[in-house]
Amino acid sequence: MAKEIVDGIIEIDTLLGGWEHLTAGYVITGDAPVLIETGSQSSLSSLLDGLSSIGLGPNDLAGVAVTHIHLDHAGAVGDVAKAFPNATVYVHPNGARHLADPSRLVNSAAMVYGELLDELYGRLEPTEASRIKILEDHERIAVSSNRYLEALDSPGHAKHHLGFFDSATGVIFSGDAIGVLIPELGVLRPATPPPDFDLDLVVSSMDKFADYNPVAIAMAHYGLFTNPEELLAKGKDVVTSWAHVAERAFNEDKDIEQALEEAFRSETDGLDQTLVDRFDTLNGMHSNANGLKRWLEIRRQHEGHSHS
Repeated sequence: MAKEIVDGIIEIDTLLGGWEHLTAGYVITGDAPVLIETGSQSSLSSLLDGLSSIGLGPNDLAGVAVTHIHLDHAGAVGDVAKAFPNATVYVHPNGARHLADPSRLVNSAAMVYGELLDELYGRLEPTEASRIKILEDHERIAVSSNRYLEALDSPGHAKHHLGFFDSATGVIFSGDAIGVLIPELGVLRPATPPPDFDLDLVVSSMDKFADYNPVAIAMAHYGLFTNPEELLAKGKDVVTSWAHVAERAFNEDKDIEQALEEAFRSETDGLDQTLVDRFDTLNGMHSNANGLKRWLEIRRQHEGHSHS
C-alpha cells in the first residue's frame, strides 16, 4: 500500500477500518526520513507494513510529524514511537501535552464516537515527553542537507493544526485544513468539528498555504492533488458556504444539521453508497454541524460582550 507519488514522497494508505483511500500517511525520504501522519491506532499494522515495505527498519525513521492530534491522524503516534526508538515526534505547541498524556483527548473522543472509537479508531498510547518536539510556526525539520519540512501553523479546523511545506518538491501536506476529498467521490467537504472550528482561521490558513505557491497538495483524506490553486479556492468557497447555511439556521433557531443535509446532501446523490457511508463516518454532517454550532455560539457570546 506504499507508492512514490513525487520525488522522495511515499504515500502509505493506512487503511482506516480496512477501507482504501480514506487515510494517508506520507514518508519524506532522505538522510533523516520523516513520516507525516500515523493514522489511527487501529491502522498501525497497515502503517508498519507500509514502512517496512519501503525498507525502513526500527532504527531508520528519524521523525514522526503529525498535522494535528485527532485520532485519525495521530492515534498511532505512541505505538510508532515505540516501534522506532530513534524517531523524534513533532507536534504543534497546543498538542504536545495530549501526546504525553492522552487521557483527556481519549475521554473526549469516547464521548464523541461512543462504540465507534474502539471499533474504528482505537485509542492513543502515551509518548515519552522527552521524545516530543514542539514545532513553532515556520520551524524546520531537516530531512537532508538540501531538504527540509517547514511547519505552517494553520488553525481553524483545530487549534493544534500544522501544515508542512516540503522544500524539495514544493508540496504542502495540508492535514484537514482544506477539508476531506475522497478521490473516487470527487466531493470536497469541509471538516468543521467541535471544539475549535473557526471560519476566519480556516480561511486565513488556506491563504497562508497559497502564499507558498505549492506545486501540489497532499491531503490526509486523501491523496495528492496537482491543482493547488483551484483546490484552495474551492476549499474556501465550500467552508464559507457551509458556514453561511449554518449561520442562517442558527439565527432562525433551526436545526443546523438538518439545514446542512438539505443544502449539501444532494452532492453525493447517485454516487457509490458504500463510499458515501465511509465519507460520512469520517466526516459526517453531525460532527460538522456541532462544530459550526459551537463556533456560532462562541461568536454570539463575544458579540454580546463587546456590545455590553
